[in-house]
Amino acid sequence: MKRIGVLGGTFDPPHIGHLIIAEAARMQLKLDCVLWVLTANPPHKRGYPISPVETRAKLVNAAISGNPAFVLSLVDVERPGPHFAVDTLPLLRSQFPDSEIVYLIGGDSLRDLPMWREPQRLMQNMDQLAVIRRPRVRYNLTKLETQIPGIRDKLMFVNAPLIDISATLVRQRIRENGAFRYFLHPAVYTLVMELNLYRNLEDGYPPNE
Repeated sequence: MKRIGVLGGTFDPPHIGHLIIAEAARMQLKLDCVLWVLTANPPHKRGYPISPVETRAKLVNAAISGNPAFVLSLVDVERPGPHFAVDTLPLLRSQFPDSEIVYLIGGDSLRDLPMWREPQRLMQNMDQLAVIRRPRVRYNLTKLETQIPGIRDKLMFVNAPLIDISATLVRQRIRENGAFRYFLHPAVYTLVMELNLYRNLEDGYPPNE
């Protein structure tokens, strides 16, 4: 049975932190592939100036080029939004009926999971929940178990370098003419420069997205 990792995000832009945690998860969890699920209309970012989904898809394809284990998924692009993970996972289950689904999140998302849309149903549609630790993020597993019964049975942790890079930081560096080149895969950097992305963007995103 194949094991498929699911890494969802806005990816505006995808940066080396995304690549490092995806590869760490693939190796440590023995995943056959990692699906990069591009969120077209993230509900927690309504009203924020998000780049067009076509641009972000190009950036993700550039980031994962050369790694056959990384695959862009447009499951959340090909359906109406807003896009909640609880609705995405059943669609992936139907696409990969004979595979184990391993959902990948950061430690901050684990902490906030009780506030997600229908977290109990979300857990039922995954085989494992893999958490990548984030710098300075704390969570209470005992409290989480009372809020989402059964979460401990599916929980795994991925040891990856604690690289404190976010898309917010990348966009800020670009706006302010700061150094950002080595925060991105070379192909992503080339696209950002060619398309002149983020130079005039008034950000306002939630932090650390």
